[in-house]
Amino acid sequence: MGIERRARGSAPARYRPHRPSESVLYRCAQEHLETWLAQCRDGHDDEWSVPEHVEREFRRYLDCGNLTHGFARARCGECGHDFLIAFSCKGRGVCPSCNARRMVATAAHLADHVLPDLPVRQWVLAVPKRLRYFLQRDADLQGAALRLFLRRVEQCLRAHSPGSGSEARLGAVAFIHRLGSSLNAYLHFHCVVIDGVFDATPTGGVVFHAAIGLEANAIAQVQAQVRRRLLRVFVRRGLLPADDAQAMGQWQHGGGFSVDASVRIEATDRAGRERLLRYCARPPSALDRLSELDREHLIYDRPKRGPGGSGPQLLTPLELLDRLAALVPPPRLHRYRYFGVLAPNSPLRASTSWALAPANGARADCAPLSSFCGSRRAIGWPGLTLSPISTVRWQADKNVSAHSASATRRKAIGPQWRSRDSVDTGQTPSKVFQSVAWGAAAAGRFVGAGY
Repeated sequence: MGIERRARGSAPARYRPHRPSESVLYRCAQEHLETWLAQCRDGHDDEWSVPEHVEREFRRYLDCGNLTHGFARARCGECGHDFLIAFSCKGRGVCPSCNARRMVATAAHLADHVLPDLPVRQWVLAVPKRLRYFLQRDADLQGAALRLFLRRVEQCLRAHSPGSGSEARLGAVAFIHRLGSSLNAYLHFHCVVIDGVFDATPTGGVVFHAAIGLEANAIAQVQAQVRRRLLRVFVRRGLLPADDAQAMGQWQHGGGFSVDASVRIEATDRAGRERLLRYCARPPSALDRLSELDREHLIYDRPKRGPGGSGPQLLTPLELLDRLAALVPPPRLHRYRYFGVLAPNSPLRASTSWALAPANGARADCAPLSSFCGSRRAIGWPGLTLSPISTVRWQADKNVSAHSASATRRKAIGPQWRSRDSVDTGQTPSKVFQSVAWGAAAAGRFVGAGY
């Protein structure tokens, strides 16, 4: 859903909500979810053989964008246009709309508030299939492998950054990808690393030393070090026999290990930096690649050549649900992680990252709703009037004025809605949605606000 682009000189475009029920993925989940759940539980004593968070994501996806499960009402104070905005599921693995919005929001946040205007390089690590099995199921092992990889990258950057000291630190944001572009199980790491290292100064600041001469032989050396040390980690944990690890260390062509650092974005290319962050934060599945051959067969186009050759992939609806279930991360598991000077507990983070929020608390890109009538830009909160039950205005100084709704409006919307007498002025816009109106889903649980 979004605001349609307006051609120059034409009438203002209107808000167009997304309709998930018209997509192939939605119909597949709606028609085959119960069959898939019963098939997964067949033969298991445990009733919850399907993880609870996986089933919850599928069911919330079926409620996403559905006005019967809660909505907000937005109105432009200048042109008078108003429309209903259905609540989103805020899913983390299944819903294409929420995945795309999360990708865009993550990239914008990292580009605006975390990464400074310095050159960045993408480092990608892939491991052999035999090791992916253990990494896919052990979050602690994933963290250990990622830290080992970035330590080797940090040593490489120190060696190629003239003037850096032995205590210089890198700055990185790491993304863990669990599936490949063909919906195959393929755990690998994408890391956006500032192309250089930071040294602390006696006054509490930082000095950046840019990396130079980072050629293919230096990247190959990092790959060899990661290969050797990661095999040792698997042997120490009892996951790999020593003889097998020694044999894997002698395999030709990298032995299934791959390190790539060919993508570099200059400091002045802010748009390129945000595109790279979107690429790293992208969801593994794309809705436009999925099509329906018939009621029992789906086609998923593969953009790259895979083990079975290029071309579309034929799936049944149950096979598709199986693969989508692997996309859902466990609860309270971060989608990306900070390392080095960007880590939350780093004393150098405040000197390295950008804090771009204006002094008055308003976002720099916020404007009245009427100024966005013809663009695809995100709607700013200041100047936007929201009225799910009562009229709420989120102003630039974070003062919220709420007016109780009439009984007629409450009756028109339905008995599942209720309003509160007061709104906490210290809340964020999403919390204002929750304080003003609550939408009750069929199961009796709240569906979070979204737009």
